[in-house]
Amino acid sequence: MKRILTAIAAGLIATAASAQDAAVGVWQTEVDDGAFAHIQMETCGAAVCGTIVRTYQADGTPFQSENIGRQIVIGMAPNGDGTYNGQVYRPSNGKTYVGKMQVNGNALRLQGCVAGGLICASQNWVRAQ
Repeated sequence: MKRILTAIAAGLIATAASAQDAAVGVWQTEVDDGAFAHIQMETCGAAVCGTIVRTYQADGTPFQSENIGRQIVIGMAPNGDGTYNGQVYRPSNGKTYVGKMQVNGNALRLQGCVAGGLICASQNWVRAQ
């Protein structure tokens, strides 16, 4: 019985910690292919996932993209030091990459990598809300 209670307590602590994850919130991407987006980052199990919730032309004019509702940050598992590992989907080319992410306050650096993580392209996002 003591083991069961310990396991339940550990699970509740892990859930509370992930619910307060620094990556959770709305983030604004950099302009890519003439547009940028707001990404809603939420916990998904023990990881963080991000979905496009709003899209804008490069000049800030809102537009209705077919990518609204698409998950682009997939299963980013926290490493405990503000860094994460998972996957990143890039809608402009339809490809999924090995993903790395680092959160520092209101700044988020997202990387999509190939070749086992040796070659990466990155974006710097800012907290929108």
